[in-house]
This record gives sequence, structure tokens and C-alpha cells, in this order.
Amino acid sequence: MAEQQLGVLKALDVAKTQLYHFTAIVIAGMGFFTDAYDLFCVSLVTKLLGRLYYFNPASEKPGSLPPHVAAAVNGVALCGTLMGQLFFGWLGDKLGRKKVYGITLIMMIVCSVASGLSFGSKAKGVMTTLCFFRFWLGFGIGGDYPLSATIMSEYANKKTRGAFIAAVFAMQGVGILAGGFVALAVSSIFDKKFPAPTYAVDRALSTPPQADYIWRIIVMFGALPAALTYYWRMKMPETARYTALVAKNIKQATQDMSKVLQVELEMEERAEDIVQDPRLNYGLFSKEFAKRHGLPLLGCTSTWFLLDIAFYSQNLFQKDIFSAIGWIPKAATMNGIHEVFMIARAQTLIALCSTVPGYWFTVAFIDIMGRFAIQLMGFFMMTVFMFAIAFPYNHWIKPDNRIGFVVMYSLTFFFANFGPNATTFIVPAEIFPARLRSTCHGISAATGKAGAIVGAFGFLYAAQPQDKTKTDAGYPPGIGVKNSLIMLGVINFIGMLFTFLVPEPKGKSLEELSGETEVEK
Repeated sequence: MAEQQLGVLKALDVAKTQLYHFTAIVIAGMGFFTDAYDLFCVSLVTKLLGRLYYFNPASEKPGSLPPHVAAAVNGVALCGTLMGQLFFGWLGDKLGRKKVYGITLIMMIVCSVASGLSFGSKAKGVMTTLCFFRFWLGFGIGGDYPLSATIMSEYANKKTRGAFIAAVFAMQGVGILAGGFVALAVSSIFDKKFPAPTYAVDRALSTPPQADYIWRIIVMFGALPAALTYYWRMKMPETARYTALVAKNIKQATQDMSKVLQVELEMEERAEDIVQDPRLNYGLFSKEFAKRHGLPLLGCTSTWFLLDIAFYSQNLFQKDIFSAIGWIPKAATMNGIHEVFMIARAQTLIALCSTVPGYWFTVAFIDIMGRFAIQLMGFFMMTVFMFAIAFPYNHWIKPDNRIGFVVMYSLTFFFANFGPNATTFIVPAEIFPARLRSTCHGISAATGKAGAIVGAFGFLYAAQPQDKTKTDAGYPPGIGVKNSLIMLGVINFIGMLFTFLVPEPKGKSLEELSGETEVEK
């Protein structure tokens, strides 16, 4: 077999870093900024939703969402995301990356606004419409995963491809941070404008009716960055790899990339032979695909599944962990607006100190260390810190040791992001053939979201105390926070073992990795 690569793709692989690379990072990255903002901002306002719509004047504790409602509000967007990843991943390979890219953005803009306009003033109406629109919001977000990763990988040069895809994904950290800042700003303004007594002082007045606007503003803000990038997203040309290898229009690919790279590219002879070799046009469910890519696909799906169980259970329920260690005061000692501020402050501190630096460490080191080393190190360190928190858990919850707890907890986030949370997103966009790349990334991402759903729903119940009298209203006894953290540590360790199925794409062209350059002499 002789290795041949189309001239236009070779030109992309060796192109110097230039403006179009950074433009692509910003366009794809703003989609990811919006994804993270929309997915995680709901955890900032769930306590407020409970106070507003499930207020019981006879209760000593402020209103809280019943278990099934809390699970729906937290999990419905993840279910939508899973389905969107599979559907749009497949569609991105059928219709092209660019065509589908605009559809996902419009869905995100419309559903962000509609989520904040959830109808009615009664709990049932508001929660039903909120969940409906968050499902479709998640569906649009799901499409952004395979498309953003695939577009960035197909635009990048092989030397810095890992850093470019990681930079797109790092916008997720900025989105989480932005969610915290928006919640802090909005709750501060409302707290000054509508002062209210604590729940312990006056139950009825502790959540002023104007607080209903707070969660709506926070949720709707996610539409803004998506709307700002729509025009630029539509101006991007289709990727050369899709046009040449999937649409088999090498002339168009050469013209598009000549404009993008600002160099004159020539059509080479025998280009048609390379893209039309029948042995390289096998399908997803063929024996040839299983032989070439079966184990790598298993590696990508299993590691993403295991990582997201740990990552989402930690992220969505930070507020519960902070309450358990006393970092957020007891709910009855605050009014509804101030509680939003305290939760946002705690989550923003964690994001600022550990989540965001973790992403950018990956950007800096991924093309030096490689994907495999970073993923293995990340899973290992997450296991170590999770066990270090879990086994002496009773030591950490004492008031004098809380700062130590927060540092350890932050380090698990740091190594999730300077580790498998970034690499599980990057690798599936590099190792599969162009005509199946978006589909395989969608499958890997959807398996990850299945893990996120297990983490989000499972941890909600598992973390409840074993003592019936201490559980949250409506919840059965669980295994407690300590045992839940031990379970998460074990899951991280299994993720480390499955990493050995994932190949190392560093420094290789996409065609070399996928076997698309193989043609007979």
C-alpha cells in the first residue's frame, strides 16, 4: 500500500497558524460558550425555583423542588443533548458540517429565550414548559458537539490541531464562569432593589415576587452570544475534507481553501483515484469499520461515559456539596435572592480557580504531552483526589478543615479539565474517516451524555443521608455523600483502564489516522 494525501489537505496540514484558525476557534467556541452556559446555569436557580413555586408556609425549610421535578429540570436538557448529538452527528456527515451548523444555533437561540418565558404562574405550567423548551435547547446543544469538534479538526494543521480543538472546548469553562457572573450581577441588583427578610424571620416575604424575574433573565441570557455569532457561522466555507473526501468535489475544496489559506492551490492529477477507491468507502456497520475502528470507538465511548458520570454529578450538585460542608449557609438564614448570590459565588470561585485553568492547561500542553498521557494522568489524579476527599470525609466537614476540602474538590475539577473532560472531546474528532467523523463523534458524545444522566439522576438520590430523618423532602434515604464520592473514585479508576483502548493522534494527519490515504500503487 502506498500512502497518498490530496494536495489541498496536505496544504491544510502544514499551513502556518493564521487569522482564519483563530476566527474558526471564536466561531465554534462561542457555540460551546453558549452550550455550557445553558446547561449549567440551571443549577444556579433550582433552589430559587423551589422557593417560588413550592412554598409551604407551614414548613420550617424553604420550598424545594420535589425529587421528580428536580430530576426533570436538571436532566431533561441532558436527554435532549444526547438525542441531538446522535441526530446532528449523523446529519453532519450526510448534509455537510456547514448546513447543519446554522440549524443548531437557531434552535439554541429560540429555546434559550422560550425557556425564560415559561408560561403561567403555577408550578405545573411553569415547570412543564421550562422542561419542554430545555429539552429542545439540549437537542440544539447536542448538535454543536460533533459539528464544532469536526469543523475545527478539519480546518486545523496537524502540528497544533489538538490545541485548536481544545481551545474550542475551553470556551465551555468560560461559559460556566459567565453563568456565575450573570447570576451574581442579577441577584445583586435585585437584592438591593427588593430587600427581603430571611426565611427564619418571615417565611412569606423572604422570597419577593420580583425574584421570579431573576431565573428568567439568567436563563434567557444564553441566547445573546449565540445570536452574535450566527452571521459569522454562516459565512464559513464548508471544510475541505468534507467537500473533497465525502462530497468528492476536489475542485471546490481547492477553491475554498485557496481563499481561506490565501495561497494559490493547484488541482493534482489522480486526485479522483484517491477519493473514489471503493475499499475506503465502507459503512459504519461494516466488518471493515469494526476491524479498523471498533476498539478505538469502544475506547472513546467508554471513557467519555465514565468521565461524565463523575463530572456532571460533581458539577450539577456543587451547591449540595457546599451546603453539606457549610460553605453555603443554611437556607432558612437567607432570603431567596441572597441564596442565588451565595450559590453563584461558590460555583464561580470553583470555576475561576480550577475549572477554567484546567481547560487552558490542556490547550497549552496537549500537542506537547499528547492526548493519551493527559487523559491517563487526569483520570489517575481524579481518582486520587476523590478518594482523598471521600475516605476522611468526616474530617473535611469540620469547620476548621473546610478550606482544605474546597482545595481538594477544586483539584478534582482541575484534573478533569486538564485531563479526560477535554481529551474525550478531542480524540473522536481526529481518528475516524471524514464521511463518518461527525457520526462517530456524535456517538461518543451521546454515550458521554448517558453517563451525565446517570451522574445527574443517580447522585441526586445516592448522596441523600442514610438516616431517614435527615433526607431532603420527598427523597428516600441514600448511601450518603461519603459513599457516593467513593463510588465516583472507583468510576474514575475504571476510566483510566479504558484509556488504553484510545490511540494517540498527536502529530499525524487526519487521513493517516483514519486510513483514508491508503491506495494501491
